Amino acid sequence: MVDAATIRSHPDVAEPPGGSAEWIEAAGGHRQRAAFYTAANPIGTVVISTGRTEFIEKYFEVIGELLERHYSVLIHDWRGQGLSTRLLPDALKGHANRFYDLVDDYGRLLDHYGDRLPKPWISLSHSMGGCLTMMAFARGERRFSAAIQTAPMLSLKPQRQIALRAAVWLMDHLGAANSYALGGKADPYVATFDGDRLTHDRARWDRTMSMILEHRDLALGGVTWGWIESAFEAMAWLQSTPRLGEVAMPVTIIGAGLDLLVDSYGQTLVAAHLPHCRFLEIPEAFHEILVETDDIRAIFWREFEALVASISPSA
Repeated sequence: MVDAATIRSHPDVAEPPGGSAEWIEAAGGHRQRAAFYTAANPIGTVVISTGRTEFIEKYFEVIGELLERHYSVLIHDWRGQGLSTRLLPDALKGHANRFYDLVDDYGRLLDHYGDRLPKPWISLSHSMGGCLTMMAFARGERRFSAAIQTAPMLSLKPQRQIALRAAVWLMDHLGAANSYALGGKADPYVATFDGDRLTHDRARWDRTMSMILEHRDLALGGVTWGWIESAFEAMAWLQSTPRLGEVAMPVTIIGAGLDLLVDSYGQTLVAAHLPHCRFLEIPEAFHEILVETDDIRAIFWREFEALVASISPSA
């Protein structure tokens, strides 16, 4: 008997109402966890694609805000994180064999839920999720009417990139793709608010950490050399493919001015190749815009409302 997909709970983290979780079959016998939340009198569906290390429960606040706006919500854990299949015996290793595998999982997710999702569909993605969904759009995914991305991983910070690329090539040829890269394990259980510098909002950071400490199977540590190689391959392809010009829907890309993880170079480059893209940067934001302070999050919601207004029948 296959165990039922579940949503983790915590006394300080309230799950929005109307949700149910499922396992979605992926290639190679893997499975991905997804959850669907039905809005009252829905006016569309928002599909949330999370960043690296993230999981469904981290987005309870955003899901609730979307339900209040009468959008049903589909959210998923990427292969290799959350409660989806972990790819290596050390479950804390952030690994990927190929990002194309994750994009294929994304297509299977949409196929599985397609008939249940009220239209129009709007993609909301963050960081690594932005890279992966942009790959899906460039490869021909046309079921969405609009997309909004926060701090998408379209290029990394440039410091030591040449040396890092050389190291990736070397470690791959030495057969070390499954080994921890750079700083090693990066134990998620000892992370600190000041050390992470992902958000200025201590309460929201604490809420995520409390969930990880309560449910350690949600945690993810440092990346492998294989993950870095997959990321470089995906970002290089997105920065050069002419297929971005075929993405006709409106796209909003929101960068973070104080981002320590991803670089705005790739965001502006990709934005320039999309026919209908608005790019803006929030100068005072750290990487995790959706768990930032209320004033920063208000900018995101202003942009979200403008985007969905642009695809309304009366626009």
